[in-house]
Amino acid sequence: MPEGTFHIINFGCRATQADGAAIEQAFSDRHLVKARTWEGSDVVVVNTCTVTQSADVQARQMIRRVHRENPRAKIVVTGCYAQRAPQELAQIDGVACVVGNSHKEQLVPIVVRNYLPHASLPVLQSLDPHARCGQSDDVSGSSTVSEAASGSGADVFCSSIFESRQLRSIADMSGGGRTRPVLKVQDGCSLRCSYCVIPYVRGDSRSLVEEEVLHQVNHLLNLGFKEIVFTGIHLGAYGKDLERKSNLASLIRKVLRHEKLERLRLSSIEPLELTDEIIDLVADSPKMAKHFHVPLQSGADRILRLMRRPYTADYYCHLVTKLRRRVPEAAIGADVMVGFPTEQDSDHQETWNLLQNAPMTYLHVFPYSSRPGTPATLLKPQVPRESAQQRSVALRSLAAEKNLRFRMSFLNRPLSVISLGEEEDGSSQAMSTNYLKVSLGKAAVKPNQLLEVMVKGCTSDGVTAEVLA
Repeated sequence: MPEGTFHIINFGCRATQADGAAIEQAFSDRHLVKARTWEGSDVVVVNTCTVTQSADVQARQMIRRVHRENPRAKIVVTGCYAQRAPQELAQIDGVACVVGNSHKEQLVPIVVRNYLPHASLPVLQSLDPHARCGQSDDVSGSSTVSEAASGSGADVFCSSIFESRQLRSIADMSGGGRTRPVLKVQDGCSLRCSYCVIPYVRGDSRSLVEEEVLHQVNHLLNLGFKEIVFTGIHLGAYGKDLERKSNLASLIRKVLRHEKLERLRLSSIEPLELTDEIIDLVADSPKMAKHFHVPLQSGADRILRLMRRPYTADYYCHLVTKLRRRVPEAAIGADVMVGFPTEQDSDHQETWNLLQNAPMTYLHVFPYSSRPGTPATLLKPQVPRESAQQRSVALRSLAAEKNLRFRMSFLNRPLSVISLGEEEDGSSQAMSTNYLKVSLGKAAVKPNQLLEVMVKGCTSDGVTAEVLA
């Protein structure tokens, strides 16, 4: 009989979502029960992001809310914020334990052994006697051994993330009841963009060995999933660190041979790593989702150099133009940062001009956020918040116009979609191969079905469609 309940709250990117799904599956494998809300849970795991100051604030607010609404719960904080500043999180009222990314594989055994003593469940791993340690906001990766966080009573399990040399699958990635399971095939990043804290909390690039990827894919397909999403922190670097060298294109080719696979989608890929071979696979294989996400960050070469981004605006323009030519119906998205230190109105205008002329279909626009220990914090002058907000509004307005034009171009045209389930109002929702939100109205459609639909109209952020017989 189960002797404990758990609830997981995820923040951040797809890689973090995949981590959360793996933790959930690991709890379930030990016969714990997933609670629908944190109010009724014995253990609440807060899986954090730290890419911006806002992400940190959201995590702290959530921790305090959980403790306020369920004071008996054991709150376990993990993820990137937990790796960057474990002692800071350990000081928050209600936090029982902080588990950095360095020890995330041991999170479930830690919880079972220390916070669910009546569960009588097997602990599958023994803890390194030097596991308990803390890090300051210095993101150099160094750490010192210490006991529980000083004065807080919270346990801290965290060590240098750069000690991680391999990526292992910590659990079945199909957890979370997803229609489109996210499979993390790569973690960490060996680039050192001047604004980014992620390499210091995720470590250097590590790839899941091909055999394990294929095993996970086979398992997900045998469970009946139609679409799988490959994700990673630096997905385009897949395979470079493996003893038997590989690359993302080679992995994709092997996965596409699986007869049960119906759709494979790729998450973000850096511009210099989106090779012609990958582009051709997306263009030519009916199993590949027609979707590219290619980070830009800035359209001004001066800012790109300060960011330590290894390409030029001109290179990026030629790349996305090639994508549109090779895959005319593809969604093409980008991450764009505004307000990077020293950014001037002229730099912003260069970014706006590039995006105005490029065949983009959506943008993720976000303001620069100073992260402790990153080189960009030393750059002067910092851009006033008001200026960054104005530039953000301008780019988001441009993105909305381009996205609407893209959606309208599919009116009275067929699309391939995967059904996601019902909204609260009873309408069936789906996602198209080219990343459009599709409302199927009151059509009785089961989740996880690949369908052909006819686009009939536009909503505020998607399209409406009818299922073709």
